Amino acid sequence: MKAMILAAGEGSRLRPLTLTCPKPMLPIGGRPGLEWIVLWLRYYDVKDIYINLHHRPEAVQRHFGDGEALGVHITYSLEHNILGTAGGVKRIEDQFTEPFAVVYGDVLTDLDLRSLIEFHYLQGPEPHITLSLYHTPNPTECGIVELDASPHLASGRVTRFVEKPAAGDVFSDLANAGVLIVDPRLLSHVPAGAFYDFSIDLLPELLRRDIPVYGQAIPEHTYLIDIGTPEKYERVQVEWPEIPLARILAVEEQS
Repeated sequence: MKAMILAAGEGSRLRPLTLTCPKPMLPIGGRPGLEWIVLWLRYYDVKDIYINLHHRPEAVQRHFGDGEALGVHITYSLEHNILGTAGGVKRIEDQFTEPFAVVYGDVLTDLDLRSLIEFHYLQGPEPHITLSLYHTPNPTECGIVELDASPHLASGRVTRFVEKPAAGDVFSDLANAGVLIVDPRLLSHVPAGAFYDFSIDLLPELLRRDIPVYGQAIPEHTYLIDIGTPEKYERVQVEWPEIPLARILAVEEQS
């Protein structure tokens, strides 16, 4: 399976740290956060990786090169204008002929990617997207999902998705974790060359058209954090080095 890491954002909430350093390159546990994501993908044997870039792209390209030093192959997609999460994928859609993983570049996790991939394929050959989901204490800050409760729908099918609902409109604590499995045929619904977002635009559009979107809730012990705020970036510095997967990956790199 191929993967695309979304790393084009400017990281405005983390300024001034991101004025001179792109958010995915901020250090965590002794290496850039983006490097942990690459190593996590490689751990699950995903070695053909695409990364979209916009803000200070040279920092990423200089550090990773073609990815050979990390045992992967990296291709970059440079965006003169930010195209959004789905728009950035659309720009290089010709690179994807089979379902592929999409990973938000500010998400650090030890999620079992193999389980998510298997769940995706269990839903059959019809074009669909599979979301990883987690229980959030702050539903108004996330894309919130409602899963089916009907015996007539496949288990795990998403029936409702709202990005950052108002406090009075919260209907679930299940949120998009920022790791998706995407069937490339669904990129036909994304306009070329325009800003288009998975959460705000594509997922609601697919649901309106009754095109399947599925969700798998990750186990409670799974580590997951969005490092997009100063508070979470400070927190991850303490937590991540103690995550078992971080120690495994560090040992692999030293051997």
